[in-house]
Amino acid sequence: MSAVVAFVRCRGLPRATGVALLIALAATAFAGQRVAVPEFRYLVDFSVPVAEIVPLAHAVVLATTLFSPMADLEQTAAQPMSRLRGGYLVVLLALALGLTALPLLTGATAEVFGSAARNVVGYLGLGMISARLFGSGLAWLLPLGMFGPTLLLGVDSDNTPEPWAWSLHASSNTSAAAVAVLLWLTGVVAAATGRPRRTERAER
Repeated sequence: MSAVVAFVRCRGLPRATGVALLIALAATAFAGQRVAVPEFRYLVDFSVPVAEIVPLAHAVVLATTLFSPMADLEQTAAQPMSRLRGGYLVVLLALALGLTALPLLTGATAEVFGSAARNVVGYLGLGMISARLFGSGLAWLLPLGMFGPTLLLGVDSDNTPEPWAWSLHASSNTSAAAVAVLLWLTGVVAAATGRPRRTERAER
């Protein structure tokens, strides 16, 4: 158990969880609000609930905990770390889903939760891929790189989400759910097959 505690603490998960919890509580307070999508190409009137956007923040905050400042020691550990790393990724997903569910306490619908859960799965996958490629300090790069174009270009002229804008689709859209699951699985493979690259800031 001490090894598990050390593994979690060295990645800063308690601090990241506290930050994500504050974000989740704020989202819970505004669960009934909607955010207008500022589509640049067409004059549309499309909006999404706050609870469906906040998962982006959860994913980014939690993905920053994939880096370990003791990665070199972990590579030479007597006991294999692959099982701990795999379990840690599952814990991150469960924690992200739990935070996403908080708005249900203040009246968010099951449909909104379904979309939010899908979004946190997909964006967490992107965060894991980003952490693997660029370092945990830049875990936000791919999620925000996807979210920006989705927010600005993701709605068609008929006021419906573009096919590629998976995070704007309804929870019943199976293609959007498949994309989110595929991103998470890709992120798991990326995180499990090698430690995330250190950023210059992390090395200092």
